[in-house]
Amino acid sequence: MAFQIEITPIAEVQIEQAYRWYREQNSEFADRWFRNLMNAIATLQTSPHRCSLAIEHKIFSEEVRQLLYGKSKNVYRVLFTIRGTTVYILHVRHSSQSPITADDLENSD
Repeated sequence: MAFQIEITPIAEVQIEQAYRWYREQNSEFADRWFRNLMNAIATLQTSPHRCSLAIEHKIFSEEVRQLLYGKSKNVYRVLFTIRGTTVYILHVRHSSQSPITADDLENSD
């Protein structure tokens, strides 16, 4: 089964912030990072259930999984949920960021 991918506005902002930060450091790396992130997210079209539950899954009202993207100090957690045939990208967070809390979810609405 092929799943559709939809990136939420919050996740889009988080991706954009990371991209801008990398771009300030090294524009070539930033472009490669972004392209490879999008390719990693695209793999969820065929096998989203392969990813483990996110540590925060209990604070969400639905099952939330995570796709790990990157290497070494540059690992990002792509948090997503599956509804029917659509994978919704909820958040994209650097692995050094603390887990999302219930307060974070309330303040993001």
